[in-house]
Amino acid sequence: MPRPISVGLGSGIGRGQTPDFPRFYYFGPLGDTFPLEAASAQRSQLVSSTAIFRGAKPCQSQSERCRARALAHVVAHGRQLLLQHQLAHSATNQSCNTQLVQHAVLITAVRSSRSDLSAGLTESLGISVSANLLELALTHRSFAYESGGIPTNERLEFLGDSVLGLIITQELYRQFPDLDESRLSPLRSGVVNTKALAVIARQLNLGQFLRIGKGEESSGGRDKNSILADTLEAIVGAIYIEHGLTIANEKVLEWFGPLIESANAQGAGIDGKTALQELAAARGLTVPEYEIQEAGPDHDKSFTAIVLLSGERFAPGEGKSKREAEQVAAKLALEVLNARTS
Repeated sequence: MPRPISVGLGSGIGRGQTPDFPRFYYFGPLGDTFPLEAASAQRSQLVSSTAIFRGAKPCQSQSERCRARALAHVVAHGRQLLLQHQLAHSATNQSCNTQLVQHAVLITAVRSSRSDLSAGLTESLGISVSANLLELALTHRSFAYESGGIPTNERLEFLGDSVLGLIITQELYRQFPDLDESRLSPLRSGVVNTKALAVIARQLNLGQFLRIGKGEESSGGRDKNSILADTLEAIVGAIYIEHGLTIANEKVLEWFGPLIESANAQGAGIDGKTALQELAAARGLTVPEYEIQEAGPDHDKSFTAIVLLSGERFAPGEGKSKREAEQVAAKLALEVLNARTS
């Protein structure tokens, strides 16, 4: 039950005097207070307006009846203010409750999404990494831009590139003690390059877990060599941060071991263009020349190179860069020339 309304009158109320209204009136069970501007210059105006509100002329005698009417008007106004305050407070609470529920639903969905991503990718990678690091490693800049500028995987990619380079270089140095720098360097390039990294990324099914923007999604970004290679480097960086160099070394060699063996078997340690030039000089042939053709949009170009040697055109080599295409074309020409002498 609400408390009885309490209205106090100050002293000095008498015939011909203006009632000295208190500064605060208290209403309802909550103990809310509502300030009432009752400066002396406004007191008589309040009583007069109350009389007019009741349909009577301003009272000059300040009788008990007039004072009661004035107080009744003030109390009614106070009740109205209290009701408005309670309604506004209730609406605010409902709005806050709704926002809390929506936020809770969003948080649950995000946690569920992270959990699914972590479980699925952990199975593919064969090693556990925290959900936050995995999410960051998979966030392409196109997705970050469309999401209001959230962090991208580029810092992890930068770190992973160095970690990957160190691990592969150390392994090549250990496996091939008889190769000098001139042979080790191209061998490493045959293992650590965009195309090779993209092949491993596809084997790990990284494409299906990528967080890319709508534009990249529509243009086949999940299967682009450059995006897949960058993402794999970011994953290596994440593994290094969480588990250290020893575990990162084991995991990288597990992925790249077969590629190292294949590159060595195929002579990737030998620069194809240099080898072709040396063979041409030894056989008295002209210096090799290369015809280059390019195709595709600027963001996803492909190149084709054809070797011209002593008037003969050899099979074309393809790659995502001019250098890569020329190397492939040179090796194809080498195979043909070596086969002629065998």
